[in-house]
Amino acid sequence: MQKYVLSELDSGERVISERVPSVRSVALGFWIGAGSRDETDAKAGVSHFIEHLLFKGSRSYTAQQIAEIFDGLGGELNAATSREHTMIYARVPDGHVQTALDVMTDMVFAPAFSDLDSEREVVLEEIAMYEDTPQELVHDLFSEAVFGRHALGRPVIGTADVISSVTKRVLSTYHRQMYAGGNVVIAAGGNIEHNKLVRMLQRAQSQQRPPAGGPRVRRPLVKAPPPDFRFAKKSTEQYHICLGAPGIARSDRRRFAASILDSVLGGSASSRLFQEIREKRGMAYSVYSFASQYTDTGLVGIYVGTREENLGPCVEIAAEQLADIAAGNLRPEEIARAKENLKGRIMLSMESTSNRMTRLGKSLITDTELLSFERIIAEIEAVEPEEVAELAGLLFSPERLSLSGIGPSERVFRAAVRRINPTALARAA
Repeated sequence: MQKYVLSELDSGERVISERVPSVRSVALGFWIGAGSRDETDAKAGVSHFIEHLLFKGSRSYTAQQIAEIFDGLGGELNAATSREHTMIYARVPDGHVQTALDVMTDMVFAPAFSDLDSEREVVLEEIAMYEDTPQELVHDLFSEAVFGRHALGRPVIGTADVISSVTKRVLSTYHRQMYAGGNVVIAAGGNIEHNKLVRMLQRAQSQQRPPAGGPRVRRPLVKAPPPDFRFAKKSTEQYHICLGAPGIARSDRRRFAASILDSVLGGSASSRLFQEIREKRGMAYSVYSFASQYTDTGLVGIYVGTREENLGPCVEIAAEQLADIAAGNLRPEEIARAKENLKGRIMLSMESTSNRMTRLGKSLITDTELLSFERIIAEIEAVEPEEVAELAGLLFSPERLSLSGIGPSERVFRAAVRRINPTALARAA
């Protein structure tokens, strides 16, 4: 039975923790409700840029001091930005939590925004690196094909035009608005007692309090645009393809059936796509399905990277497997294996204090119900094959599918995928 404790500081931050007395470490995370979907086109990439700048110095610590302190603790310090939140996280020995919180609080709430131009160059290099990695870039093209000009269709990393010109004033204003107390969750997992954690946070904030303000309310995506097509011509050895559609929201009760569907389709080594395309025919090294869930919608899809001669057959196999699942042709053993796979991964993940912290923080910052492990296992067990088939037919119906690709020839790519959704191809012609 998982036991977590939740409270709220006077400054508005919500604090959630789970004690694991059998370990000697504590994982800490500052979760901010600020992601790429909260930006305008003119500020595309600001959330990610600020995440970088948090490490470049704060009111009380230089960038070198931050690095030296965590190295001296034997700890880990990192950060990540997604479409809906930013996370700064650390893992330290349980005797050094106060020091970690002191530094992280200053980083998060009092960044100096120094070395702006040098870090600007770092992010521009990161963008260039990403654009040179087709197996990653094709996913951003896919999001654009699915969500169009909505912020969910933009890359989290931002655009070179914005990053090269954004000013310190714009960054400071955005930070003040989004890093407000009510828009922040602090999560912890490990050998820490909750009341002690709260006292440590209060001590850390005696030097630096967060800006005032409540949680941000996002404008929901009422309706996704029609399916579309995106292609980037690059001189690559392989063609890289994504096909899929809008998925389901994080709070949707069908998310358990969606997880089973993902596992059966392409989310594991025994999945249909991996077995049919890679293991039996050797037509791809990397092939998988994926699913992302947001506050009000989601994204489901398939990725494959393959040479030109295998492109058409790979697409046909993917379409055949989707149709077969949607028709209800699911073997009892593959459903049972998918369920055990999910349950096993959940159990194994809970051996990590970082994963426990992430589960708590992400649930709270996204306003998602925090289910007990027993409830999650029960929900997985309760999924019927008919639910998986129905969801496959709904989410992956041909008229909903968007496509993205990267490779040497758009003509060759279009010919290979023309039967997937001709309407989307025609729209982009």
